[in-house]
Amino acid sequence: MGYPRKLTRRFRAFDNFAISFTIINIISGIFSSFGFGMNAGGPRILIFGWIGVSIMVLFVGAAMGEIASAYPTSGALYFSAGKLAKRHQGAWSWYTGWLNFVGQVGGTAATNFAAATFIQAFIAMQWPSYEPTAQQTVGITAAILLLQALANTYTVRLVALVNRISVWWLLIGMVVIVSALALVPDHHQPPSFAMHFVNNTGFTHAIYGGMLGLLVTSWTFTGFDGSFHMSEETVKATVNAPRGIMRAITYSAITGLILMLALVYAIRDYGHAASAEAPPVQILVDALGQSTAKFLLLIVIGAMLFCGLANMTSNTRQIFAFSRDGAMPGSRWWHSVSARTRTPVKAVWLAAACPLVLVLPGWWSHTAFTAVVSVNVVGLFLAYAVPIFLRLRLDDFQAGPWNLGRYGKPVAAVAVAWILISNVLFMLPQASPITPASFNYAPIALAVVLVIATVWWFATARRRFQGPVSYGRPDEVAAMDLI
Repeated sequence: MGYPRKLTRRFRAFDNFAISFTIINIISGIFSSFGFGMNAGGPRILIFGWIGVSIMVLFVGAAMGEIASAYPTSGALYFSAGKLAKRHQGAWSWYTGWLNFVGQVGGTAATNFAAATFIQAFIAMQWPSYEPTAQQTVGITAAILLLQALANTYTVRLVALVNRISVWWLLIGMVVIVSALALVPDHHQPPSFAMHFVNNTGFTHAIYGGMLGLLVTSWTFTGFDGSFHMSEETVKATVNAPRGIMRAITYSAITGLILMLALVYAIRDYGHAASAEAPPVQILVDALGQSTAKFLLLIVIGAMLFCGLANMTSNTRQIFAFSRDGAMPGSRWWHSVSARTRTPVKAVWLAAACPLVLVLPGWWSHTAFTAVVSVNVVGLFLAYAVPIFLRLRLDDFQAGPWNLGRYGKPVAAVAVAWILISNVLFMLPQASPITPASFNYAPIALAVVLVIATVWWFATARRRFQGPVSYGRPDEVAAMDLI
């Protein structure tokens, strides 16, 4: 790929799969967004929407996997965009990189903020006199970011070990939650409940309300580019990185559907649960009692913490690679690697500081925080779309060992179409009446990011950034390798 090797290849196939599976994180994703789905489509959309969107995301993953096999680098999306573009390679790479960076920072911030919120919910259940505040949530989020940065500072082996543990935490946790919801309650909803439709969005058109409910699954299936970003630290990355992406999506789709069915059929008082501050927690309390619900809530919190850690790991590698090509302020600083741990330590702390900056507005206003992190999913999926779209335009794409053969272009076309449709849904109003608190700030947040990137590009970046840098011929690069 034209770079001297600085990172250590200690991620095996399972480790590569583990990071994307942990970032997708069905427990964290479903428990964070289930309440929205209860009011936007109800069980019909929660169940069948999960199946449909999962299939669409598999198309996205397959198209991304083919590109990952051809360009297995930490730069991942922005690197491949620069290589696949016929013209204006620097511009394509620039915008993809910044969308990916902002999306990942927003994802780390949102995941850890959600974890802090659930931690406070657990504390309030344990000690009823405790009253959660926005300031306490921000403080807990900052502490989580600090711990995750410390974990990422040490060796790649430690990160790989933690990600292996997280996979088993998610799988065993899912089995425990599903078993409890299936076996303990003496009442479950009938099979026909899967067709129950609810539209409490405030919009009169049921189809619109149901389409908004598809966002529950879309919110969950983000971050599987983590396997791509860890390519330079993965053994046999041309095969293991795309396999990691596909396995993470497939296993998440299957286990997520099981968890979704368990939650839906355990609902007792639908209206009461749907209007609760944390609907899935209310479902657990109603079905299992407070003591069991508290125990299961610990599993959910653990899953969120693992998810935030994996998010930060992926973001760190993207920062490292983007800086290596001189695309970030202070690039020489951020792409340095510790001689002792063989990890990009300075990039780790930048990946921790940026989400903290996004979280700070939550100290004063939850709406302000939502406005900042709403670009998370939109930014990520647009960054996914760019290299796939550019690959679609090529007739001479040089595929890697893992490829789709003659189905490459049709799969890429479906992937791009789905990303465009889902991004439109992400930017549409999601509740009526539209107020400052219910307004969807994703379009504004996205516009701000694109305006800043555009002004920066035309002001200075286009003269110094031409896309991914080549450090020389293969023999010259090999001589630079530090390992």
